[in-house]
Amino acid sequence: MTQKDKLIGRILSGASDKNIDFHDLIGLLDSLGFSCRVKGSHNIFYKDGIEEIINIQPLSNNKAKPYQVKQIRFLILKYKLNFTSNE
Repeated sequence: MTQKDKLIGRILSGASDKNIDFHDLIGLLDSLGFSCRVKGSHNIFYKDGIEEIINIQPLSNNKAKPYQVKQIRFLILKYKLNFTSNE
């Protein structure tokens, strides 16, 4: 099982939303095919075929905000997104 497999498992379980590393979350969105633009501390992700735009910012401890992890989990499930592991 790769690191990305473990990460997506943690996100989908919903049990550790407070303990997801911000940079790991960015890597996952990249693996899911999202494009990113950065404006200040805001990392804005978008993808053709997905109407929602994901806007995430890190907490001071470089963790992702739990409500943003929840939003990403919702999109993964709603659009049945899969990622291609390069590891």
